[in-house]
Amino acid sequence: MSSQDWPAQKVREWLLAILRFAVTLDQADLAAVQAIAIEMDRLGSHPDAAGFAFFARSSAEFCHAITNKADPNSAAVLHRQLARIDDPRLRRALEAALDCEKRTARKIKKRDDSNLWKGLTGT
Repeated sequence: MSSQDWPAQKVREWLLAILRFAVTLDQADLAAVQAIAIEMDRLGSHPDAAGFAFFARSSAEFCHAITNKADPNSAAVLHRQLARIDDPRLRRALEAALDCEKRTARKIKKRDDSNLWKGLTGT
């Protein structure tokens, strides 16, 4: 990997870690996201720049929105974070993971099939 490819590869690794967390909601996956973000902030900061924490802040905001759907700001945060993703496949994968979570969280109404054949069987 060339030095020019390094930032793009690290961002991809970070986004894949966020995708994994969005799917699993596991604390170990959250810790992996945070570790990658801290490394990116450390490696990307200028020696004179104290406290550069873009990726750590973005990770915390993104992961909080993923896990706290009841928070009224979560939808806006997710939309804003997803809009920043340049790779369309990664963006769609994250969107799908977040939508799948919403669908499985909904209660599925059980259908009453007791009258399904009524009228067809002559009863």
